[in-house]
Order: sequence, then structure tokens, then C-alpha cells
Amino acid sequence: MVFKGWIFKQKSDKPPKRLFDSLLKLFSELLTYSNGDVGKAISWLTEIDSYNNITLEDYGIGDFVKELYDKGFIKKMPDEKGEKSIRPTSKMEITIRKTAFEYIFNNLNSGKGGNHKTKNSGKGDEFTSDLKPFEFGDKLEHINFVESFKNAQINHGIDSFAMSDKDLEVKETYHQTNMATVLMIDISHSMILYGEDRITPAKKVAMALSEFIISRFPKDKLDIIVFGNDAARIEIKDLPYLTVGPYHTNTVAGLEMAIDILRKQKTSNKQIFMITDGKPSCIKTGKKYYKNSFGLDKKIVNRTISLGVKCKKLGIPITTFMIAKDPYLQQFVDMFTEANQGKAYFSGLDGLGDFIFKDYKENKIKRK
Repeated sequence: MVFKGWIFKQKSDKPPKRLFDSLLKLFSELLTYSNGDVGKAISWLTEIDSYNNITLEDYGIGDFVKELYDKGFIKKMPDEKGEKSIRPTSKMEITIRKTAFEYIFNNLNSGKGGNHKTKNSGKGDEFTSDLKPFEFGDKLEHINFVESFKNAQINHGIDSFAMSDKDLEVKETYHQTNMATVLMIDISHSMILYGEDRITPAKKVAMALSEFIISRFPKDKLDIIVFGNDAARIEIKDLPYLTVGPYHTNTVAGLEMAIDILRKQKTSNKQIFMITDGKPSCIKTGKKYYKNSFGLDKKIVNRTISLGVKCKKLGIPITTFMIAKDPYLQQFVDMFTEANQGKAYFSGLDGLGDFIFKDYKENKIKRK
């Protein structure tokens, strides 16, 4: 098994502390591939070590596993059947998200948590480089005392120093906005079809995006939907365990659920990200499924496009990330994007993370 992006040294010379940190990042990556199966990830890690000699003579994989237990990254917990098994803890899940973030956005700084800047200045929390006269309602902590003292000396003289509200200048701040985002992830069978793993990169992007929002924009709302034959909401903590089912692609179900979620959000700034590798091939009519995996079925396509139009009317842009380059699939995405007046990207898996990151920030800045 080849794990892209990992380069191993022959005969590690790292001290145990640094070696643990390096192994933890690799273990986080393997947990994503194993859908959270700790035993499988440890087995793969042991195999990698046997071929690459990444541990030390006095610090082996067994020592690493013990340290995982001791530091609270894994523990024995009852599963759905009540049987105890080794499972990742919430601390490990946070580490997995951070590892995904670093892997995809390693050329970017996470920076300080906060909200989103608009192009308008006013009463906000993040400073611009500009100053303005003090007005009633401005926060005292925003006063620029250096410039204010200068104004007082100029206006009143040094000998009879005095300061009035007319001397005060405050730092301009950006207006700030909140954003409600729904991330839709395709879990249809085609995400692992023909031996190509597309679901793991999609999970990594979702985890990286969620970590980005949590750390940078804590006031934002992020909901995650998976869609196959039906759509379902999942928690951020469930992302490492996400698997593909024997499903068709019911994009309509995903969009309907996303619209329902966003309608309940009070903020006016809303958007949908959709990661998919194929055309819509399924809709539900009553209690029955209408399916057609061969080509673009007009009945399914029309229902999907009509929801794109509906989102446009509701002011919800949709950004589609198509993990496929088949001409007829691009034709569908072009039609869907035109109907919604949203955005679409046709890319390989390597660029997917950057696209989502950049578009998220652009939407934040543009939408007020």
C-alpha cells in the first residue's frame, strides 16, 4: 500500500519525543485510510516500519502504541454491539483533523481565530491600517493614543495640555460577518469504483475545512451531509469513519436537506459546497427510488437543476467540486452551475483542498 506524500528515512535518528510526533502524524493519516480502524492502522504502521526502519532500537511501534494509550489518543471502548475494542478518542479525532489541515493547507497559516472581513470598514473586531475621528459608540480600546496625543498638542499647545473628544482618533475596523456552510460529500459506490480511492481525499478535505472553520471562524456554522441513495447529516467527529456504500448518487436528496438546514440559519450569508465524482443517478418518488446509472437521465437531471435554480432564488451559491473529467459529466455540471450562478471546479484530487480553501475565503469576503 502506497501513501502519497510520505517520505521515510532509513534508520531514524530522531529522539523519541520527535519520533512520537512524526509517528502520530503518520498514524493519523493511516486512520483516515482505515476509516478509524485502530488495529488496521497499527498493522499498516508496523508494516511500513518493517520496510523503512522509521523507529529506533530502543523505541518501537509497541512503545508508540503504549504512548498513544498513556496520552489519551486511543482507548478501549464498547462498540455498537457493546463489545470493547480499541478506538480513537476525541483527542485523536482533533489530531486527525489538524493533520488533514496541515496536509492540504501546509502552505498557509491558520492565524488567529475570528470572523470574516468584508470590504466595508466600521465597527468590528479586526483592525485596518486606517484611522478615523472618534465617534460616539466607538470602543475606548480602539483609540490610537499616540495620534490622539499628537492632535492634542497641535490643537491646544504643549504648555497648556488638554485633550477633548475632537482630538481622539480610533483605529478603523472591518465589519464582520458569519457564514453558514453546508458541505455535501458523495458516498456513492463510484467513489471507490475501478480501484480508485476518491473517498479518502474527500474526507481529508472535509476534515481540513472543518478544522479551518473551527480554528479561524468559531462563530460560523458548518453542517456536513453525505448523500448516496438518501442524504444524512453527520457530525464532524464522524468524518474519519466515513465509508462508501453500494449507493447511487441522489444529489437531489442532498440538496433538499442542505436547503432545509440553511433556511433555519439566521445569517444571510449561506453557501453549499458539494464534492462529487459523478452525475446524479437517483431520485426518490414517493417511497420508491428511480435509478439510472447509464448516461444523463433527463428526469433526474431536471429535478437536480431545478434545485440549483431554487438555491439561486434563496441567495445560496453552490460550489461544485467534480472529481472527474468525463465530457458528459462536465456538461451536467456546466448546466447545473449556470442554473445556480455558482462555481464549479474540475480538478484532480491533489488540488481539491486548495480550491475549497480559496473559494471559502473568497465567498466570505464578497458576501456581506
